[in-house]
Amino acid sequence: MYKRILLKLSGEALKDNEGLQILNVSHMENIAKTIKDIHDVGTQICIVIGAGNIWRGKLADDIGIDHDSADYMGMLGTIINAVALSSALKRLGVDSVVFSALCNVPDTTVTYNAEEAIKVMEQGKVAFFAGGTGKPGFTTDTAATLRAIETHCEAIFMGKNGVEGVYDKDPTKYNDARFIKEITYDEILKMKLQIMDLSAVELIKDKDIEIRIFSMAVPENFIRVVNGEHIGTICKKGE
Repeated sequence: MYKRILLKLSGEALKDNEGLQILNVSHMENIAKTIKDIHDVGTQICIVIGAGNIWRGKLADDIGIDHDSADYMGMLGTIINAVALSSALKRLGVDSVVFSALCNVPDTTVTYNAEEAIKVMEQGKVAFFAGGTGKPGFTTDTAATLRAIETHCEAIFMGKNGVEGVYDKDPTKYNDARFIKEITYDEILKMKLQIMDLSAVELIKDKDIEIRIFSMAVPENFIRVVNGEHIGTICKKGE
């Protein structure tokens, strides 16, 4: 169904369940296998990973680090995660390139360029977009949305932990939370749903790019969504 997608992953998906290690080998291997499965059906893939397993903004407040510096630390964390997952993919025989909007690590990352990233994907490689937007004040949600627009992705896949998709309120707090199978970006903004940063929704609301939100507890869900099954929630531009 999709020729090119952007996969948005949280940094927490890479850490161990006890939180003692920032990277869990088993979790990384499972995610890498899922990416390989998508790659093997012919879908072009680019990936944005958060850094919540390494660095959280609240810790910066507790320590007394200014917000800009804290944001740069988070962006550096996304480079660590991207390089780690890229290595896990290469062990499975899938080539990838880590693009960085922040800084280059010799022999490890290259400077982000949308045209080069598209070429990499057209060559059958996976493109990682690390370093956020390269500027403080923006989340990985915004970075993912910008990169999806710039590289002409058809959809953003957001695998979630603990939920099946979008609800009208937090299902972990409210038993009467209503599951939403399909929703427009304008409705998300009107309801102020915290699916992703609302500033990122503003960027994408007039674009023909879908956001697919579903549970990542079942790795097969990624392939099912790629093949066109309506799992979870579809977010899209209104009529």
